[in-house]
Amino acid sequence: MIDSSPALPQPALPIDEALPALRAALADRGMAVLQAPPGAGKTTRVPLDILAAGLVPAGRIVMLEPRRLAARAAAERMAESLGEAVGQTVGYRIRGEAKLSPATRIEVVTEGILTRMIQSDPGLDGIGAVIFDEFHERSLNADLGLALCLEIRGALREDLMLLVMSATLDAAPVARLMGDAPMVTSEGRAFPVETRWLPRPPDASLRYEAGVANLVQQALEETEDGGVLVFLPGEGEIRRVEATLTGRLPAGVVVRPLFGAMEFAAQRAALAPVAGPLGARKVVLATSIAETSLTIPDVRVVVDGGRARRARFDAPSGMSRLVTERVTRAEAEQRRGRAGRVAEGVCYRYWTKGEEGGLAPFPPAEIEAADLAPLALELALWGSAALPFLTPPHPGVLAEARALLSDLGALDAGGRITDHGKRLAALPLHPRLGHMLAVAGPEAATLAALLAERDPLRGEPPDLLARLKAVDRPPPQAHRGTIERIRDEARRLSRALQVGTEPGLSPAQMAALAYPDRIGLRRKGEAPRWVLSGGKGAAMAAGLPLSGARLIVATDLDGDPREAVVRQAVAISEAEVRALYAHRIRWQEVCEWSRREGKVLARRQERLGALVLEDRTWPDAPVEAVARAALDGIRQIGLPFTPAARRFRARVELARGGGAGFPDMTDQALLAGLEDWLLPHLGRARTEANLRGLDLTEALRAMLDWDQMQALDRIAPGHFETPLGRRVPIDYEGDAPGIEIRLQEMFGVTTHPVVGAARTPLRITLLSPAQRPVQVTMDLPGFWAASYADVRKDMRGQYPRHPWPEDPTVAEPTLRAKPRGT
Repeated sequence: MIDSSPALPQPALPIDEALPALRAALADRGMAVLQAPPGAGKTTRVPLDILAAGLVPAGRIVMLEPRRLAARAAAERMAESLGEAVGQTVGYRIRGEAKLSPATRIEVVTEGILTRMIQSDPGLDGIGAVIFDEFHERSLNADLGLALCLEIRGALREDLMLLVMSATLDAAPVARLMGDAPMVTSEGRAFPVETRWLPRPPDASLRYEAGVANLVQQALEETEDGGVLVFLPGEGEIRRVEATLTGRLPAGVVVRPLFGAMEFAAQRAALAPVAGPLGARKVVLATSIAETSLTIPDVRVVVDGGRARRARFDAPSGMSRLVTERVTRAEAEQRRGRAGRVAEGVCYRYWTKGEEGGLAPFPPAEIEAADLAPLALELALWGSAALPFLTPPHPGVLAEARALLSDLGALDAGGRITDHGKRLAALPLHPRLGHMLAVAGPEAATLAALLAERDPLRGEPPDLLARLKAVDRPPPQAHRGTIERIRDEARRLSRALQVGTEPGLSPAQMAALAYPDRIGLRRKGEAPRWVLSGGKGAAMAAGLPLSGARLIVATDLDGDPREAVVRQAVAISEAEVRALYAHRIRWQEVCEWSRREGKVLARRQERLGALVLEDRTWPDAPVEAVARAALDGIRQIGLPFTPAARRFRARVELARGGGAGFPDMTDQALLAGLEDWLLPHLGRARTEANLRGLDLTEALRAMLDWDQMQALDRIAPGHFETPLGRRVPIDYEGDAPGIEIRLQEMFGVTTHPVVGAARTPLRITLLSPAQRPVQVTMDLPGFWAASYADVRKDMRGQYPRHPWPEDPTVAEPTLRAKPRGT
């Protein structure tokens, strides 16, 4: 057993009671799931306890943290408890920074680091245990890391110890994923926390930041000591709450922002105890960065603003957008626990107690809402997509991600990773930016770093070139910390890639390499709107520097899947586009229906994706191509039924009801099969007027063979032959088949006419000589015997020249009137 017991006395923490059970589970099964509430001490106690117990006799313990600040803080706290400097027994490695030595036994890393370690050494040589801390955050890298480690343990390293730790996670599904691994629970927080809710919902007229600021003031007034940790969704809200609180706080209260994009020194200042006279207090305005793995000294009060910001990726548009949503119950519980880390505390919630039941239980896993292109690249590099994920990636979204990688040349036609894809996987960038850097070379390093970072000129016009210039010569409004991070990252990227395959490209061409689906061509009209090469739309406010550009590359969009707002872009010339993508530009012959013009348009177009670079008429388009395009017009305007076509369809539907095998002629069925029955009858109809003037009768008749037509005439004849030999169309569209006929033409008919095998009586509308209805009957003999006398009495006076015999059953049918004067 290795003697690595802490060098300094440590206070008791709730996690201490669970450590014996955890050690036993790991010694017996080599895997476990630890559930411990916020403030229990799992992050800093568990790795040291595993090391001290000799559970990893050889090799390092690697612990994953979701954020760089948390990784640094955890390593520093463990090193401090050992009485050592960071980099000795305990070290850390994050992107762009590492503090390690040959003596390091516990290595705290951010999640992406583990993936790179596994891909470069699938056996994880020299690593005895992997701990997934704060797994409830369900980051994409954590899910992937656990899936990879489980596969490694099952195939290569049965001795690899795996531990998943979380404060609010539903542990049972994770334990099942890990082969029914033992679950260990630590009960209770370090200190109790009182929860206080709003007495009523926030005033709708009050701005969110003002309402939170008021709650912060209330918390300061109602509590006597200790710092206040305020949870807000993002930097914008933090800055506005900070401005609102300015001049309103008691003397001795200092405000400290805390968010991921801050310089590390400023983050340290937010974590450090407040310096000042006795009784001085600190208000930390933080994002979700402060939810996990951080103990902020002196904090006794939490003010939860009740909102969280998440990235949502829309696979069809290929765009991500940030959405602000209500916190989940798990997040609210995690935040509440921050108040009880070092003493009894109070948590103020910016919602009512009644609203609590409406909160979702857990936030969505990142794998459900993120851009999966990086994951797809890692899976291709690993050589298998069948990994044991707690939440499997959505097949459709994963397919879209693979399509992008194929477009970038990272995957071949069979979906296997290419040499270019391996280069991209080795770069610490999204595959889009990695592709740009690999092709353009070190000259693209600054642009890659800029596009990977938050906007240093937020609120300024969406000109990418202005941001590139700001990296070299920052204007007063530039965010200095962001600029420094971009510069540092650009230097690292330049060292990581010494040569590109196509150096000498312009910044616009570099951007087009990263976003081949976001090259925009301005639409006709005054408003600055573009169609993107990927098929989506983009828009920009008028009057901005780029609003008049014919071609742009949109490097940042707000994510609206219908028509996104351009937040960052660069103008590009057609010559630059052609030089870069000549191999993708193709002439296409297009015959399509134009809803706007109401006709078929036949064009020859030079295209790059959805962009039409040149457009010419196609006068000799084939008749069939025109007809197929016209079918789209039919689909849009609807089937142009004439009365004759409607009658024919109604006959078929009546006959079909008898089970005689007739085709389905409902609108839905006809529209679904247009190519089969209507296409041969369209000819060169190409305008909406042509289509509306079509008589569908012959096309519908052609759907029936000779036997069916004979059966149709028997079952549902198209006409009724009058005693005078006249053929009167039968209307089958009403409740019953019917005809309209002059009353005198039916003289002498003593049997009511019927149709079809079911001998369905015709509804006969008897007309006056002026063609006005005088009687509707389905029993002609009954009409002659009963109602006719009354009709005769009325009609004789109105139409004296027409015959009105007393006994119509023996009269001769006629359509003639008596000669005048008789």
